[in-house]
Amino acid sequence: MTVEVEIIQRDSIKPSSPTPPHLQHYQLSFLDQINPPVFMPIILFYPNDAHSCLDNAQKSTHLKNSLSECLKKFYPLAGRVVNNNFVDCSDVGVPYVEARAHCQLSEVVANPIPKEFNKFLPCDLDDLRTPCLCSRFVNGWAATARGETDVTPPQFEGAEFFPPMDTTGFRSNTGIVKDNIVTKRFVFTASKIATLRDKFSDDTFGEFPRRPTRIEALSAFIWARCITAIKSQDEPNKIYSLLHAVNLRPRTDPPLPDYFFGNFSRPAIVVPSRDGEINCKAIISQMKNEIQKLNGDYVTKLREGVSHLSFVKDRAAKTTNGEVVSFSFTSLCRFPLYVADFGWGKPLRAGSASLTFKNLVVFMDAPSGGGIEAWVNLKKEDMEKFEMDNDLLGFVSTSPNEK
Repeated sequence: MTVEVEIIQRDSIKPSSPTPPHLQHYQLSFLDQINPPVFMPIILFYPNDAHSCLDNAQKSTHLKNSLSECLKKFYPLAGRVVNNNFVDCSDVGVPYVEARAHCQLSEVVANPIPKEFNKFLPCDLDDLRTPCLCSRFVNGWAATARGETDVTPPQFEGAEFFPPMDTTGFRSNTGIVKDNIVTKRFVFTASKIATLRDKFSDDTFGEFPRRPTRIEALSAFIWARCITAIKSQDEPNKIYSLLHAVNLRPRTDPPLPDYFFGNFSRPAIVVPSRDGEINCKAIISQMKNEIQKLNGDYVTKLREGVSHLSFVKDRAAKTTNGEVVSFSFTSLCRFPLYVADFGWGKPLRAGSASLTFKNLVVFMDAPSGGGIEAWVNLKKEDMEKFEMDNDLLGFVSTSPNEK
């Protein structure tokens, strides 16, 4: 199905009161500086509430007013990033686009097509001058729209925790490819995920096997199927790695609250053995070990910055010259994506879009049934091999009603 979207009007929403002069320079942290400039869009779909007393024009006005009010607390989001160094918080505003899609909602959400979802985005994926919104802000905006006044403000202390550095020579956009990337959505039902978890359970602990989490099992399985599909037999020295994003807030000593604003994640990096058949149990064990290393001591060393910057520069160089092929995994499962109620109900479904970052897998909760959707971004020729992998097809759901 091809979706036609008609732009009705564009606007820019500013905070309801000017940002004070002493807050108009928001310093990016070291982790903000080295984070890949990837726009990870979240699109929420709402059914038309026949019982709402507001028409579409009134709803739009309500959204604008509540957005303006919420931006007082999240003022950097109305600013612009300057030289990958700081955010100019002089209230330029957040883009607000009103559009009309010439289709039925049921046609879109029944079988989401990532490429078609891009048509619902208010700006190009590569236009990252505006700081990206986050789920905490969206839910704060929704609470404001409902008339709640106790929205917890974010804490803007990222640069104090991870002091900025001179990142000259580091290309944070390594791996971002605009052309020839295909995004497809693969659905794993709760029962199939349970089967994978049982299959990959570590039985070296005797009577009580250590069962992997849903995300651990799916990450190892998808990585294995990707490598099997795309690895080149004539380049045996290539290093294929698995990167999993880890939230550092609960891993600091003492832990940081969730409302600490900015980027507070780093990847746990696994380089699985490729001697013989791929062993998913071993991959999961390695993944657990690497994630455990991202502890308080790791964060303390990370705050110094210098050695980690050297590490990421070296890795970026190896990725650029093809010596290292990385597959990145991130999970939005259990994120509060389905709770943003602006006054006319919760989302019917949440989705993303077709991204420009190759070898990226994003996990999202399926709308119902306990399943998980994997939004997989690969080069076109790699996707053609991956989606025909028989082992993969044995676990992917082909029916929206399958449990």
